[in-house]
Amino acid sequence: MDIHYFAAARAAAGTASETLDGSFGTLNDVLTAAAVNHSGKTDAGMELADIFDRCTFLIDGKRAEREASVEGAERIDVLPPFAGG
Repeated sequence: MDIHYFAAARAAAGTASETLDGSFGTLNDVLTAAAVNHSGKTDAGMELADIFDRCTFLIDGKRAEREASVEGAERIDVLPPFAGG
């Protein structure tokens, strides 16, 4: 499954996207695996796992909570809060 990172999540992951192989039941399982794979930090010193706590997630284009099933999913988007008004 492909994971696409935006803004601060991209900075902490050190990549715009990646493919995770494995068997995952929920979005939270995917996020846990992704956080383990990345040890980078943002300029503000936040790790990827810290950023996930503030994010909105899309599974194949639909908003999803961390408990959502990822069975059959092809893409996850990780969207941190964006600045603006």
